[in-house]
Amino acid sequence: MKGALIGCGFFARNQLHAWRDIDGVEIVAICDRDEGRLGEAGDQFGIARRYTDANEMFADGGFDFVDIATTAPSHRPLVEAAARAGVHIICQKPFAENMADARAMVEAADAAGKVLMVHENFRWQSAVRAAIDALRQGVIGMPFFGRVSFRSGYDVYAGQPYLAEGKRFIIEDLGIHILDIARALFGEVSTITASTKRVNPKIKGEDVATMLLVHRGGATSVVDCSYATRREPETFPQTLLEIDGTGGTLRLDADYRLTIQAAGENETRDVAPPVLSWAERPWHNIQESVAIIEQHFIDCLREGRVPETSGADNLNTLALVEAAYLSAADGRTVRLEEV
Repeated sequence: MKGALIGCGFFARNQLHAWRDIDGVEIVAICDRDEGRLGEAGDQFGIARRYTDANEMFADGGFDFVDIATTAPSHRPLVEAAARAGVHIICQKPFAENMADARAMVEAADAAGKVLMVHENFRWQSAVRAAIDALRQGVIGMPFFGRVSFRSGYDVYAGQPYLAEGKRFIIEDLGIHILDIARALFGEVSTITASTKRVNPKIKGEDVATMLLVHRGGATSVVDCSYATRREPETFPQTLLEIDGTGGTLRLDADYRLTIQAAGENETRDVAPPVLSWAERPWHNIQESVAIIEQHFIDCLREGRVPETSGADNLNTLALVEAAYLSAADGRTVRLEEV
């Protein structure tokens, strides 16, 4: 199975490494408007076909899917071009700048009969996945409360300086992942109440967000995110979980310790992810999740299945992001139907 990748920036190198490790998959073409990045990626991964124009790459064809690893403003035209070219699509998050664009992309892929998956990788981190699987197996009964937390002081701006420039930051860039984990754990959301704060004076957007979610299944969850939290040891980039159920409790603590207390038993497991040959600490859990989600995408193409993080599914995660910003701006609880 042959693929192409658009966008050769900071995070896309992880995607190229992961594609190279999947049996029966080869990235045969890459595209980036920056010729320097394009050349570096092409040389590193031995990819001869290099383009600065995505439309030219689609016109030349010769691949089955495209991995769009660019920023959100470019997603709609690229997804629609991929659909016209008749290739399957995996698209980086955030999926779109607004709900209208997101719906249009889903419709374009559906009309072309092609798979569209969003690269929403946090729910695929192996430690988080262990918690999701345990919850879905009913080991602590029916969940009624949860906390999904990501708090760090890590300098994310060094590798991705554009993060400091947008009017929106932590909910759109990181919170979207944490909200998606809450959906994976507790199901769809009926209402959300959010507050935000900018602590770092050198950035333009919010770097702290706290959100209260009421889920349709009856659970309540708190989702909190911060890039202004200074503590030792630094837990970046770990997502921590606390879940109460009718039959017990589940916790995913720092250093990847999963504790389940249920039916009179107390079990703690080490669910630390491996450090892949091309990965490095502390990014290794995210890097492993890239490999896992890309394998899921290929498995779905080969088996004719709908990806768990399909474009249609991600509309619900994107709606949570929009509702969170609306809630924070208006100072009120927002029903998801509003967005």
